[in-house]
Amino acid sequence: MTRRGLLAAAAAAPLARFRAAGAAPAWPDRPVRLIVGFAPGGPADIVARILAEPLSEAWGQPAVIENRGGAGGNLAAQLVARARPDGMTALVTTSAFAVNPSLSRSAGYRPEEFTPAAVVAATPNLLAVRPDFEAGTLAELIAYGRRRPINFGTAGVGTTPHLSAARLLQLQAGIDAQHVPFTGAGPALTAVLGGQIELASVALPAAVEMVRQGALRGLVVTSAQRSPSLPEVPTAAEAGFPEVDDTTWVALFFPAGTPAAVLEKANADTRQALVGEAARRRLAATGFDAVGLDLDASAGFVRHETERWGAVIHRLGVTLE
Repeated sequence: MTRRGLLAAAAAAPLARFRAAGAAPAWPDRPVRLIVGFAPGGPADIVARILAEPLSEAWGQPAVIENRGGAGGNLAAQLVARARPDGMTALVTTSAFAVNPSLSRSAGYRPEEFTPAAVVAATPNLLAVRPDFEAGTLAELIAYGRRRPINFGTAGVGTTPHLSAARLLQLQAGIDAQHVPFTGAGPALTAVLGGQIELASVALPAAVEMVRQGALRGLVVTSAQRSPSLPEVPTAAEAGFPEVDDTTWVALFFPAGTPAAVLEKANADTRQALVGEAARRRLAATGFDAVGLDLDASAGFVRHETERWGAVIHRLGVTLE
């Protein structure tokens, strides 16, 4: 599902109402652990912290964030996969969830060990260069890349910004673009600013303020429509690549076997939180679009993304041991 389709599905879906009648005892009856698959300050952490406050109010119990970064989100996924399916432990992670099982034989979890409770938010990826770099558009970057190799940095091997940029530059544009993985989006952007590499591909929230302040120039966003957060940055489609529509997304998962009543309430409360002006404004300020799919749509979206990125990984021949 494209970013445009994702947001349209969220807008069209009715907001479910949780029915307690006939359900198990009230949930939650104690704090709920939100295990975030990445370090503080990353996309998953940003969304989790925006969501935690309204969920705590709706649940009458704290939504407690625990950052368990490592192995591209795999460590947190492994922890939650082994948790009791009682609704007291949930995973907040990114599109890495859909990528990692195809990227590595040692991801340590299978997607079917989880049930998506809600796709919460999504953001396009951004290709960015220094303001004084000689290529100021994607077309100029491709022309530059036909004359000499380009080094592009990302937050790591197999991240959706890596896969999206590699597919665009290597497979579609056909230029010699070498991937340089860093330990996060911040170090990749620092390398661009310092002139060590020509280009960074990152989830938009990591660079939105640097582009707004003029420290970086955004070449394109990888979405079918321009981002309201950086409306001056064109899309890859506008630059001649209409099939490019990739996002980094954040979703809430529970272990498989979690009671349906818990999933329904978690989904309804998450979607209700995203209707609120405060949450939407905070998400938009960091470069995210609120999504809030219902349970069936969330499951279908994650399944589609897992298949889609698996095919991209196969075409690129990317592996991570």
